[in-house]
Amino acid sequence: MYKQFFGLKEKPFNVTSDPGFIFFSRRHKEAFSQLTYGIKEKKGFLAITGEIGTGKTTLCRALLNSLDEKTKTAFILNPDLSPLQLLEAIVEDFGIKVERRTKLNLFRQLNNFLIEGLNLDHNVVLIVDEAQNLKPSLLEEIRLLSNLETEKEKLFQIVLVGQPQLRKRLDDPSLKQLQQRIAVRYHILPLDEDEVRPYIYHRLKIAGCENGVDFSEIAIREIFIYAGGVPRLINLVCEKALLLAFVLETKDISKEIIKKSVAEIEGNYEHN
Repeated sequence: MYKQFFGLKEKPFNVTSDPGFIFFSRRHKEAFSQLTYGIKEKKGFLAITGEIGTGKTTLCRALLNSLDEKTKTAFILNPDLSPLQLLEAIVEDFGIKVERRTKLNLFRQLNNFLIEGLNLDHNVVLIVDEAQNLKPSLLEEIRLLSNLETEKEKLFQIVLVGQPQLRKRLDDPSLKQLQQRIAVRYHILPLDEDEVRPYIYHRLKIAGCENGVDFSEIAIREIFIYAGGVPRLINLVCEKALLLAFVLETKDISKEIIKKSVAEIEGNYEHN
């Protein structure tokens, strides 16, 4: 609706996890470096946490896109499964063909796949998103999978990605064996205030808008106050702001437009 008005090829502030729009804040750069290091050096277990909307899934998708063809990956988005279903999902995502879907056979086929990968000098990575939802039985299942290794190196790397509750889960004394295997742990924080403007204009540029929108400094400040630096919330308020600016036929995003956009998001229509 507003794309033509602002000279956009696509919507810049969708809340989908599109790696094409990733903005590498200081924290995202650090997290990406930690993940890349852990995978390349075959460190085994890695854990990335962050609040809702801080871009964890987008970061993982960008990571997957950056890996070379010798790195084989599986990405589990919904871990609310039984141990057998989880194993099935992992095997299926790796593209392993299995006829008899018993737990023993799935495990054997996965092990064969990993050994073959080692012989071909492949690196194998499993990413489990929303890992804070993993039941204790599934965390134990994943720990057992990490036992698939040679005397010298891990056969595959397991990346657990989740909300802050995952940190608490991993610190549980009952998961001590799992804790000891986690070589990399990183917590992604929201953007700093000085990163909000670059973030907004980065997304506008990717969407095809070079000079078609002007967010005032005070508008940027208002966005930061509302969103607290959380990318998903920044996207929500900026999307509303562009729609409102389009209705008002202006390309200047003011503090008033942001305040009205926030009021609409919050359902406070009295502000209007």
